[in-house]
Amino acid sequence: LVFKKGKRCYARSLLLVYIKARDFKVGYSVSKKNGKAVVRNKIKRQLRACMRKYSGKVGNYYMVIVPKTAEVYDFHAFERDVEFLLVKEGLIND
Repeated sequence: LVFKKGKRCYARSLLLVYIKARDFKVGYSVSKKNGKAVVRNKIKRQLRACMRKYSGKVGNYYMVIVPKTAEVYDFHAFERDVEFLLVKEGLIND
């Protein structure tokens, strides 16, 4: 549902798809092209930590999709891009 009907916004290190909702739910998709399971799980842990900061502030359904070049990015890049996208779309106030 989120992927079909959601609004997409792009950043350097990720793609965020969302639809308006009352609840806060997030799904993560990391391609196998990013590496083995250990690497993909590390990326997902970093993204969870980034999104956890906004769990009380925004109430939508999100899908965070990571392209195949994500292994070159670190936690701070993900954090910067998540905040940039949420502010850009008007989902949080700066």
